[in-house]
Amino acid sequence: MENKLEEALYARGFSFIAGTDEAGRGPLAGDVFAAAVILPRQFDLPGLNDSKKLTEKRREKLFYLIQEQAVAFSIARASVSEIEELNILHASLLAMRRAVETLQTRDGKPISPDCVLVDGNQFPQVSCRVEAIPKGDGLSPSIAAASVLAKVARDNYMRELAQKYPQYGFERHKGYPTKAHYEAVDQYGLCEMHRISFFKKHKPLAGKIS
Repeated sequence: MENKLEEALYARGFSFIAGTDEAGRGPLAGDVFAAAVILPRQFDLPGLNDSKKLTEKRREKLFYLIQEQAVAFSIARASVSEIEELNILHASLLAMRRAVETLQTRDGKPISPDCVLVDGNQFPQVSCRVEAIPKGDGLSPSIAAASVLAKVARDNYMRELAQKYPQYGFERHKGYPTKAHYEAVDQYGLCEMHRISFFKKHKPLAGKIS
């Protein structure tokens, strides 16, 4: 993936350009994750692309390569309770803001970007310039790298949740609205990690939502 967007911003005088993206807006359960990444101008990340277009094996390999090569990176989240309180859009933006505000170099030094690239047309409120890029996770290496970190981190988190709530199969569907997930909820009811507001229109569950 070419870094034309970033290079155009470097040419305009920006020094630290971060990409940010989220993972987990669509699932029925679990926190929403976000990541922010500042890549060097020269990097070697074979196959880097929007995380949704990559195999799980490729994402996991890139997850470590990105952290090894990034100038700075951060992974953050917004909780299920924050999703319920704010709605999923604003919780996603909150997670992205947290990721941008906690960027650190590999040796743990905080770093503040002077420009942030965001996938789509909604963007977090941060203290630097923001460029909203529709379909940016397929155009910007920085955004694509952030999408990979957020996706893999969230998948790992859902596998951990599966240890606590084995009856739902979180390790398989990662909380997304699959037939197996709905069947598990029909059988066992909702747990504290389900996003209750996402189930309001699911009539068979009406009696199980408090």
